[in-house]
Formats: sequence, C-alpha cells, structure tokens
Amino acid sequence: MSTRSQQEAIWEALPEGLAPESFALRRDFLLAHVARGERVLDVGCGEGAFAAELAGAGADVLAVDVVQEPLERAVRAHPGLATALIADGRWDLQDAAYDVVWAGEVIEHVADTAAWLSEVRRVLRSGGRLLLTTPDTGPVTLIWMAISRRAFSERMDPRSDHLRFYNASTITELLRDFGFGEVAVRHAGGLPGSRAHLLVTAIRSRY
Repeated sequence: MSTRSQQEAIWEALPEGLAPESFALRRDFLLAHVARGERVLDVGCGEGAFAAELAGAGADVLAVDVVQEPLERAVRAHPGLATALIADGRWDLQDAAYDVVWAGEVIEHVADTAAWLSEVRRVLRSGGRLLLTTPDTGPVTLIWMAISRRAFSERMDPRSDHLRFYNASTITELLRDFGFGEVAVRHAGGLPGSRAHLLVTAIRSRY
C-alpha cells in the first residue's frame, strides 16, 4: 500500500468531527505568532480547525493535505475555506509565497523528513516563520514509558502512523540543519491524561 493510500485509509476509518488533541493549547500558541493579513500555509490541515481559526483572526490561509478525505471534511465543516491537495514530494506551490508555515502534529508522520523540510523552506519567504507542534519524547515521557506498560504500548504501537519521535534537542538540531534559525522550543501539556507537546518556532534563514 502506498503512503497516500495508507493515509486515505486512516482518515476514512476516523469518525468525522473529532476535536484535535490539545486544541486550545495549540490554537493559542498558533494565534500568538500570526498577525492579521499574513499569508499562512496550514500543512497537514486535517479537518481545518486551525485554518478556520487563522482565517477568523484575519490571516490569509491555504489549508493543504496529501490526501483528499480530510480536505473534503474541512470544506464541509468550514465552507469557504481555501484548500488544496499537495503531493508527497514537491508541492505545487510558489517559492517564497508564505509568511508562515503551520504544521500541527505533522512532522512525526512524515516519512521523508528531508524532502518535507526542504519544501517548507522553499515556500517560506526569507525571514518567514515555521510554527509546529509535535509530541514530546523528552525525559519525563521516557521515564513514564519505562515504568508503565500501557504508556509504552500507546507510544510505540506498531500500528501507529507516528514514524518519528522528537525531543527539544533533536527537533532543534534538525531545523538548524535545514537552514532555520532562532529555533525556540517550549514544552507544554503532559499532565495526567494528556499528551506532552513541543511547541516550536523557527525562522527561515535569509540566504
């Protein structure tokens, strides 16, 4: 099964209308870093909840995904939302066209991280911002996985579509390797019953 077919199957199996995990936390982080009128690319937009919030705050948003099902759900949930289907490889988007790229809980699902980050960098203007969140596999999470069989099984489930695991150091090093500077990482969540997240901001270097 191709990566695209696998992602389509995952989406078709999910009930429509599920709230994104830690939605309020991640929405507040996102809106705090985007100004009215900025052009924002929502990569891996899902059902469009964050894109709709950005549009409501006055941003010029394009919501994109690599499979059709979430885009159809996004348009049903948020009529008028601008959406587009993009390829797994090079995206059919103009160079340096966006002030901000938002990727909420996406990078951990990406098979070819190098190609994905190269596209993020290409579509961002010089000095543009990458905002992303991803599950935090930091010391607290590792300790909890070591002492809890359930926590280990949930995080390392071989049926999961999570392909990568990041902590603050590894995500920072990765982004710097791909030409992003001023990388800032904040830990959030992780209370009992909630997932710990990394909230990341990075600037596309001016070269």
